[in-house]
Amino acid sequence: MGANLRNLPLFVILVAVSGLLMYLPAIHALTLHQHAVARPFFYTGSLLLFVFVLLALATGANRRGPRERSSLLTMVGAFTLLPLVLAIPFHEVMRDTSLFNAWWEMVSALTTTGGTLYAPARLPPSLHLWRALVGWSGGYFMLVMTIAVLAPLRVGGFEIFFAGGPGGEVKDVNLRGTQRGVVTRDKMIGYALELLPVYTGLTGILWVLLRISGEDNLVALCAAMSTLATSGILPTSSLASGQSSVLTEVIIFVFFLPALSRRFWPGDGEMRATKRLRDDPELRLAAMIVLLTVILLFFRHWLAALDTDSHPGPGVILRTLWGGLFTTLSFLTTTGFESSGWEDARAWAGLGTPGLILSGLAIIGGGIATTAGGVRLLRVYALIRHGERELDLLVYPSSVGGGGSAARRLRRQGAFVAWIFFMLFALSISVVMIAISYTGLDFEPAMIFTVAALSNTGPLTAVAGDFPLAWGDLSTAAKAILAAAMVLGRLETLAIIALFNPELWRK
Repeated sequence: MGANLRNLPLFVILVAVSGLLMYLPAIHALTLHQHAVARPFFYTGSLLLFVFVLLALATGANRRGPRERSSLLTMVGAFTLLPLVLAIPFHEVMRDTSLFNAWWEMVSALTTTGGTLYAPARLPPSLHLWRALVGWSGGYFMLVMTIAVLAPLRVGGFEIFFAGGPGGEVKDVNLRGTQRGVVTRDKMIGYALELLPVYTGLTGILWVLLRISGEDNLVALCAAMSTLATSGILPTSSLASGQSSVLTEVIIFVFFLPALSRRFWPGDGEMRATKRLRDDPELRLAAMIVLLTVILLFFRHWLAALDTDSHPGPGVILRTLWGGLFTTLSFLTTTGFESSGWEDARAWAGLGTPGLILSGLAIIGGGIATTAGGVRLLRVYALIRHGERELDLLVYPSSVGGGGSAARRLRRQGAFVAWIFFMLFALSISVVMIAISYTGLDFEPAMIFTVAALSNTGPLTAVAGDFPLAWGDLSTAAKAILAAAMVLGRLETLAIIALFNPELWRK
């Protein structure tokens, strides 16, 4: 039986997993005595399992391993076609919405963007659970596929490693005995089985800790899944609008760390930038960005408060610092949770949200091979090291850069590839902004929606502007464009370009 499952196409397995996942919201709705909600999930899940059996019988004889082309196409199909399957029970429950809107909602959840077209009060609790569960599954899917597919193809941030790591020897080695560009089913299954207990265990631990801190059961579960997947999906309008306390935010803050570095996940032996934790470039860069941003925001609020009659006490100041720290790291990991102290800071100083700073944090993003989106920290680190070297050459033209061969490769080839990706990301922002501007959006809303979609940070639209922007107010054309931008941001431009490589299409 196990050997037969290994021979099935990945998309067929994803259909079966989708069917099994639908039983969870069905059981949840049944415990709430909401039978009209439970039935669509149960019937659709059962139908998908039946379809899986038929597809398994039809494709089980295929014993060829997946090629790089088919693996990349499967990833594209998983984020475009699979949401149509996931949207069926959502559409059946929400009869007053269109299938297109239900599909868009599932694309947003599966890509861990977390944007929603609906007010929280409009959705039943089981649909909130379904959205969070789909986002959680999308984060797990990317953790597996980045190592099993993108790493051998040397895209998804791994081009920096193979161009020369930031420390130690050059990472131009095969991953666990596989050749460059070779994707195997055994490798996918091995990483999936290795990651599942850790990913599920961390989610369960965070859920229990949030329950102990006093959070509602559904809010705690959705927040736990959304934190690990960096989807930012909650059954409330924001984390601050619920029963959020400082203890709750401290607990979630700790679980933001796995989105900053692959080091915290299993199978990281070949992926470590450095041997020691304190030398990890992604963690050090993230710490520097967070601290500088918190200091900048604090002085911004402090200077603005000088023109008012408010005299905040030490408690308000500490809460303001904590709100800035939590919110900064949340948007850097592209999760998008907002601290309750963040609102206190705005009320104290009478200022609006620093949308440009939050958008910049979302664009930078988290670590490579994690659930976070954005440009990624390692690429930014390579550009910074290259910039430092160029400044040294301006002062000392005859100087020789040290650090060994790996550091030199990082400053040259690594920075070159990182700059190419950054330019592609900037070009994507321009193209998407121009496209949705033709649908009637002004410049600022178009920019916020574009950055939120490409960086997979859906909650950014609610806090980045002078007033909250709603995804549901967009036209159908704008929604379609932004859905494509979400998929592009999740898969990254280099992975899409790799599909046009002639070598992938040769027999």
